[in-house]
Amino acid sequence: MKLLTQAIRRRLPKLYTQEEKGSEAVVIVKFFTPDSNWTWYATEFDGKDTFFGLVDGFEKELGYFSLSELESVKGPFGLGIERDLYWHPKTLNEIAPKLFAEVAESEALIAKERKE
Repeated sequence: MKLLTQAIRRRLPKLYTQEEKGSEAVVIVKFFTPDSNWTWYATEFDGKDTFFGLVDGFEKELGYFSLSELESVKGPFGLGIERDLYWHPKTLNEIAPKLFAEVAESEALIAKERKE
């Protein structure tokens, strides 16, 4: 399976263009391991190899991941990473509301401490 078609490449925003949206950044494409519990949600792409988005593996975290790495990884049963063919764009907050609630809570505490 081709992980990244030309049509998806055109739809993916360039790196840093959704940065100000925070939890409202839109996930354009979802990749997953069919024989494991890892999932990558891409919100941005540099047009060559680097994505930014949400990685759901041992923990949920925002970060960079590469197309070349996704193409080379095999799961425990030797299956490669796949693209969710039925994916419809969603915001990061729709995918990981708990993660972003914790971030908002932390930011509120920091703001409160600064005022005191």
